Amino acid sequence: MTDVPAAGRKAENPWLKLALELGPLLVFFFANGRFGIFVATGAFMAAMAVALVASWMINRRLAIMPLVTGVVVAVFGTLTLVLHDDTFIKMKPTIVNGLFGSALLGGLLFGKTLLGYVFDGAFHLDEAGWRKLTIRWGLFFFLLAILNELIWRTQTTEFWIAFKVWGIMPLTLLFSIAQLPLLSRHAIEQPDISKDAA
Repeated sequence: MTDVPAAGRKAENPWLKLALELGPLLVFFFANGRFGIFVATGAFMAAMAVALVASWMINRRLAIMPLVTGVVVAVFGTLTLVLHDDTFIKMKPTIVNGLFGSALLGGLLFGKTLLGYVFDGAFHLDEAGWRKLTIRWGLFFFLLAILNELIWRTQTTEFWIAFKVWGIMPLTLLFSIAQLPLLSRHAIEQPDISKDAA
């Protein structure tokens, strides 16, 4: 797999993308500190919905990861509120990361490197590059799932929420930076469409 269907699309502003992804987590963090986990869960669900709508209005499409995350947040958030049991919202990161890890590594068993769809055409790599990057991200998602389980089952709710906001993002950023050498080694140079058009 050297390309994905989104390759011709205009790249999304990375700062806007970060704001749409981090915004709901910050709402969750601050709402919990002021009103508790159940109000925070409702606020988190609402913020996720707003972020998805904003992403659609700006880009006229929804990336796979935020969409799947939004669906899981809606399901597990509803269970949390209806059953008044915060276990469900605490399990949400485990489910989401487990799903992504399983999809990526499972896809490799069928000869499919699905990571290009997750990154929505941001990179253009050769087959070996996609395979290596897919394995790394698949294992990383499983690591995040395991970390989430360990933390919510052994620590306070406040610690879990703080780690979810201030721990997962830096870990993901550091992991992403660590992949830059691989991306550089396996990058495929794309033709300049503007020159061809001229």
